[in-house]
Order: sequence, then structure tokens, then C-alpha cells
Amino acid sequence: MNEKITAREVRVVGDNVAVDVYSLDKALEMARGQSLDLVEISPKAVPPVCKIIDYSKFKYEQKKKQKEIKAKSQKTVIKEIRFGPNTDDHDFEFKLKHAIKFLQEGAKVKAYVHFVGRTIVFKERGEILLLKFAQALEEYGKVEQLPKLEGKRMFLIMASKSAKK
Repeated sequence: MNEKITAREVRVVGDNVAVDVYSLDKALEMARGQSLDLVEISPKAVPPVCKIIDYSKFKYEQKKKQKEIKAKSQKTVIKEIRFGPNTDDHDFEFKLKHAIKFLQEGAKVKAYVHFVGRTIVFKERGEILLLKFAQALEEYGKVEQLPKLEGKRMFLIMASKSAKK
């Protein structure tokens, strides 16, 4: 930018400027004449390309664009629901209602069965429970990962059907 440009000659582009190759002094003089800055935009070109712009306004607009992009990006939320291998029907229904609410809000649901102590021998019960859970939520979400045992937990991940891709 301005005096930090090291090239002797630069190709100048911008509004109200004839696109041509100028000496650095002449290009700086043209920029100052319009109360703007000379900014190097392509330093590897021969000769380097510089643009006459208001640098602070340019930076401001870049930040604004970045904020806009960040605001539009969607963050995925993962809600966890915990079961035991001997979860009762009432508890199952209660947790199912919460899962439906989470999926309708667009969040992912990670349901898991936590095996404590010797309950690890009831792996089949845990898998059946998770598959029953997935079947009950079929109209609200789709299974992203089938039941999988990792350590003392068997988990299933479901994504909302209404979530935008």
C-alpha cells in the first residue's frame, strides 16, 4: 500500500484512471490527487498491478462481507439423550418427545445407551432400544449412524429431515 510498494513501475487500474503502466511516483501522485490509496493487488504480475481505492473503505466492506457469510452459515447442534439398557416405557416415551422437539428445531440427536458395570452383557437390549427409538422417530429424522458400541456406550445419531443441506 502506498509507500510500501517496492516496484519501480506498476500497472494502475481503478475508477477514473486510464489503465496503463506508470512509474511508482506518478501512480502515487495520481492516487493522492484523488485523495485515495494505491494498493498492490497482484504483486507477482509483471509489472505488479495496483488499484487506486479508498483502503479503509475497502477493508470495512471486506469485514462486512465476512460477517454476512458467517451469519448465513448454519451451526449444527447435537443434543444427547441417554438411556440405560433397562429403560422403562414411560421414560422411553418421555425422551422420545424431547427428541422429536430437537429434530423439529433442526438439531441432530445423539441417543446412547450407557452400560454401567455388568449391564454390558445386555448389549442386545441396548441395540433393540436404539432401533426402536430410530423407528419411532422415522417421520421426523433420518438415521445418520446405526447403533455402534464404543466402550461402555452404544450410540445412534439421527439428523433432522427438515434441516437444510
